[in-house]
Amino acid sequence: MIEKVVIANRGEIALRILRACRELGIKTVAVHSLPDRDLKHVRFADETVCIGPAPSSESYLQIPNLISAAEVTDATAIHPGYGFLSENADFAERVEKSGFIFIGPRSETIRLMGDKITAIAAMKESGVPTVPGSGGPLGSDSSEILRMGRQIGYPVIIKAAGGGGGRGMRVVHTEAALLNAIALTRAEAATAFGNDTVYMEKFLVNPRHVEFQVLADTHGNAIHLGERDCSMQRRHQKVVEEAPAPGITEQQRRTIGERCAEACRRIGYRGAGTFEFLYENGEFYFIEMNTRVQVEHPVTEMVTGVDIVKEQILIASGQPLSYAQQDITLRGHAVECRINAEDSVKFLPSPGKITQLHVPGGPGVRFDSHIYQGYTVPPYYDSMIGKLITFGANRESAIARMRIALSEMVIDGIKTNIPLQQEIMKDAAFIAGGANIHYLEHKLGL
Repeated sequence: MIEKVVIANRGEIALRILRACRELGIKTVAVHSLPDRDLKHVRFADETVCIGPAPSSESYLQIPNLISAAEVTDATAIHPGYGFLSENADFAERVEKSGFIFIGPRSETIRLMGDKITAIAAMKESGVPTVPGSGGPLGSDSSEILRMGRQIGYPVIIKAAGGGGGRGMRVVHTEAALLNAIALTRAEAATAFGNDTVYMEKFLVNPRHVEFQVLADTHGNAIHLGERDCSMQRRHQKVVEEAPAPGITEQQRRTIGERCAEACRRIGYRGAGTFEFLYENGEFYFIEMNTRVQVEHPVTEMVTGVDIVKEQILIASGQPLSYAQQDITLRGHAVECRINAEDSVKFLPSPGKITQLHVPGGPGVRFDSHIYQGYTVPPYYDSMIGKLITFGANRESAIARMRIALSEMVIDGIKTNIPLQQEIMKDAAFIAGGANIHYLEHKLGL
């Protein structure tokens, strides 16, 4: 078993990792920037190390500082959480070469799945359905590119191979605009990702975002934990997530879930991961794999009873999965609302001191957060300050509990997106289930 873990992150996920470590009897090291010295997980950790000033580029993204923190505390492993360096193959490689355990996939696997073109090729080999497209990087032959666009059919979308998080993408509706769009995307990709490789796919007009959670160990075992619907989005950022996804049949779940697990076995995947799909007209289309724990992992935990973060740590320790596929049964329904420190109309960040905090309770209510009364939300990092999760015997019950929980939650001193979440929980299209990824933006007039 791993003896001591450096938690290379901040906020709610750092606290989530710390709690999993404490449950397993593992000592913890909390690294933090100067303004984060009063975070909850820093107070609760066995040891703490300051790794730099406020900007993440000088602290949480500084690989030498993180590895030094592991060295000076005699830690044996590093958990990256999500965001920051969690999907950085160079970081994973440096951790491994420095003699520490990286709690996540191997560096070569992160590289494979981080390049969208190689990821799609790997999925095709495993029988995972993909979006019709170029099947590889676009070259310089304009006539061939135009021919390919006609074959795929408009609209198409140009994507950067090294992109992610909604960046490096451009939708093209006509052949006349195609070549210029490719040139612009190449230039943007070179600047943003240091890689100007782009590819082309069919643009699905009204898809949903449905993703499958997987776990895989170093002994050749891989399972899926069912799917989540993350279609309530604003500018490619998820706002509400739920599990299971409305309208997905048990047969679809088994078929796609097993293909995802088989893909993990084929590529030698290790740890927790998520296969993201666009879902339209009853068909799944793979878009990317996230090689880390997801923000929305709690909804899967609620319906399966599996502690995903603990499994990550056990897998990294070399232990086989605690579950076989036949052990996984989805029960009930869970909904997660991301609580952000931002204006719910203009969506501007709202840092500042929390003067009053009341967390809702009752059956089936969970709040994953690092905030407390008197805590000052800094202006330097992501605006998410918590995740409110509710569970019920069915979807209607979970939504009803979420409405009540949101009405009870009090966060004073800063603005939050709670009013927006309350509006979504009363929205007829959300209640009906199956809204597409564009619905929320259209509703908001964006």
